[in-house]
Amino acid sequence: FCEQCQEDFCDVCGSMIHRTGRRRQHVLTKLDVAAPIEADDTAPAAASDSEDTEKEGEALEGAMAVTFSADSGRAETGSGSFGAWITERAKYIPLRLTLKERKYLRLLEAALNVSEYTDKVDILMYGNKTKRMVGQIRELCAILSGLVLASDYKAGQTLFEDRQFEDNEEFFQKIFEIGRRHKIMNPDKMRNEYGKLMYLLQDSQQRDVSDLLGFSTLKPIKTVHAVLESLNVAYILEDEMVAVATKEIVAAGKSRAQVQLEIKQKERALDYLCKAYATHECPADVIRQCLYSIGDNHAFLRFNRDPCDRMLAYLKANFNPLKADSNSLSLAILSGRDGARLSHSHSNQFHYVYQTLALWRELLHDMFMLWHSADTDLLAARHAYRLTDTGQGLHRVQPCPRVSAAAHAILHRTQKAVGRWVGSAMIHLGDRNVPNALMFIDKYNQVSSILNPVVRVLEFLDSHAACPEPTDVSRFVEASHGSIDNAKKLILADFFRSAFDGSGADNFFDAGSCIDGRLTSAWNWCSAIEKKPFFNIFLLAGFVGFNGGPEGFN
Repeated sequence: FCEQCQEDFCDVCGSMIHRTGRRRQHVLTKLDVAAPIEADDTAPAAASDSEDTEKEGEALEGAMAVTFSADSGRAETGSGSFGAWITERAKYIPLRLTLKERKYLRLLEAALNVSEYTDKVDILMYGNKTKRMVGQIRELCAILSGLVLASDYKAGQTLFEDRQFEDNEEFFQKIFEIGRRHKIMNPDKMRNEYGKLMYLLQDSQQRDVSDLLGFSTLKPIKTVHAVLESLNVAYILEDEMVAVATKEIVAAGKSRAQVQLEIKQKERALDYLCKAYATHECPADVIRQCLYSIGDNHAFLRFNRDPCDRMLAYLKANFNPLKADSNSLSLAILSGRDGARLSHSHSNQFHYVYQTLALWRELLHDMFMLWHSADTDLLAARHAYRLTDTGQGLHRVQPCPRVSAAAHAILHRTQKAVGRWVGSAMIHLGDRNVPNALMFIDKYNQVSSILNPVVRVLEFLDSHAACPEPTDVSRFVEASHGSIDNAKKLILADFFRSAFDGSGADNFFDAGSCIDGRLTSAWNWCSAIEKKPFFNIFLLAGFVGFNGGPEGFN
């Protein structure tokens, strides 16, 4: 019995609810155990209730046992330091959009879709460019105002009646921030509109443009940590139950009962955190939204980072790092043969591929942090850009000090982890290869588009190999490639050779073994996938392209 709460609790619930915060100071009194009840007709119901309570207790105890591994980035059973990791990471995790914000997002996307901002601004012509910029920005704001008024007349009338654009500065800052925040969490969305948005905001930071415009278009991106800190409840992230409440539940390899247990643990953890930490300033709905945002972070990592882990596992499981098992499975490449621009022995190529995949994994693991750095670099007024013909059209070439520092720190960490480094460690930023931070972010967001389809095809072959009876697919693969295992190794060997051979550009400086050139050669391999002898296996697996549908599959 809790004297302050004036309520009875069982041992499990009482100890859990009173673990942290002010409730930790409450005085708990142990109640006397009631005498056993004689068996009667109600005994089965009582036994059923007891079993349910016992199961709930087991579920809570199981939830308490789930902690975190900082190395893998996943919640696990054992010991870990999830609180410290998620507190730091939450500074870069965007807050999930509310229903009202999603309505504004649709209006922003519609306005950007019809805008011709970059077509009118990023061109070489005589005339006052500043006036063109201001005119295009005001035109977009006028379109947004009209769309808001059309979608909600009363709200639009309140915002825009007898008011100028500068009077609605806060509204425009909010709607532009919504677009930036949504894109970070959903890299596959706003593919055409996001570039216009960022270049528009970039121009609005120029002093002469902002003076003519009369208002600022920028505000910081809402993050989980910023919201919780502003409401004085950031300490919630230190609660170990956050690992359970935000854990992503993956059904692969688990029984139905285990999945249901994990769902129940997650729901109970969410309810507990919302009740235990809700205050007058921070309602439970805000806490729930923040926890959902952290869960979105885990989903992002599974889709974008985990394919690198899978490919690393395939590399180590199917290839000897010292010598090739056969000539057909050799990873050795020779400059000038089959389009390769590098010459590596089997051992060197093994390490070259391994370190590249390891670097991609680390970059994607810290993608939210890199994206915030890119946002800062792009929109910094002190970093002026110049419109330059890079050989691939006119691009805004701009220094990227924050992204460069973060990327080099990740590179140094990866080099230290792998021990041996093969090839160049040059990171192109702010030059003709990677003109600005936006291009850098867009480049590495494509890694999952390359690796996910390959992983899906390999999993497709594994599923047919595991069937007790031969399937039509397994018979076809065995007839054309000898066995399913041989087909898998053929795909992997070709990918590890040709997708990491320095090809894809017309000179060594643009491709080769530099950090960005490794991704260029991977894209070059994707462009020639239909010429590969195993392309029919991709088609059987449902593959439609590296840039189409979910993970490139129907």
